[in-house]
Formats: sequence, C-alpha cells, structure tokens
Amino acid sequence: MRSKSFFERFANWATFFTGSSNAFLGALLIVLIWVASGPFFHYSDTWQLVINTGTTIVTFLMVFLIQKAQNKDSKALQIKLNELIAASKEASNRMVDIEDLTEKDLDQLHTYFVKLAELAKKESDIHKSHSIDAAVKNHSAKLKNT
Repeated sequence: MRSKSFFERFANWATFFTGSSNAFLGALLIVLIWVASGPFFHYSDTWQLVINTGTTIVTFLMVFLIQKAQNKDSKALQIKLNELIAASKEASNRMVDIEDLTEKDLDQLHTYFVKLAELAKKESDIHKSHSIDAAVKNHSAKLKNT
C-alpha cells in the first residue's frame, strides 16, 4: 500500500476530530465566549461580523471535507459490494460498477427490481432469491411446477 499524502492524513484526522464530542464542545465554547464578549464590544457590527465570518469560513471548508470523506466511504462501500457480487455464484456480475451507469439505466434497473419484489411477494417461501439474469426464468419455471 502506498503511504497517504499529507492532505489524506489531514482530511482523515479532521473528519475524525470534527465528528467528536471535543469538537462540538470547542465550538460551543467559542460561541459562548463570543456571546459573553458582546457587552464588552457593545454588540457592535464588528462583533457580529466576527462570528458570521468565522462560521461562514468554517462551513465553507467543512463542505469540502465532508464531501471528501463521503466520497471515500462511498468508494469503499462500492468496492465491498462489488467483492460480494463477484464472490457470489448466483449474483449477476452485471451489477458490478453500476454506479457508473446513466440515471436512465439506473431507473430501468430499479423498475426491474420493483418487478422482482412483486414476484417475491407472491412466493410462499420469502427466502427465495433470483439474480437479474435468472429471475423471470426461475419464476416461470416455478409457476409451471405448481
């Protein structure tokens, strides 16, 4: 494995830290100090501008940090799901990397799985499952056998 870049290490640390109780308590402390300093600064426009600017900057930066963490988690989850699909002899390998399909293609797959769910509701055994390639064929065969 390659070593992580400085940004990768920083992003991991920042994501971990900002999701912690200590980060929340630190932010709360900053807000309380700002509120308590109001009378000293006579609740001036500058006093208000300090908190508005600070929170805007932090929010702006956090958007990118959260998106990076979400992208990484999503990619890891997709890889794990792809591994499960590849390892299962009954799962359709066409499902690997479907996140790269167009929205229209994903909608078509969704419609298929809605139909598959409707077929499954008609089953007497709720544990039966079908791959994308075998679902209609298996269902037809089951109907012929009954």
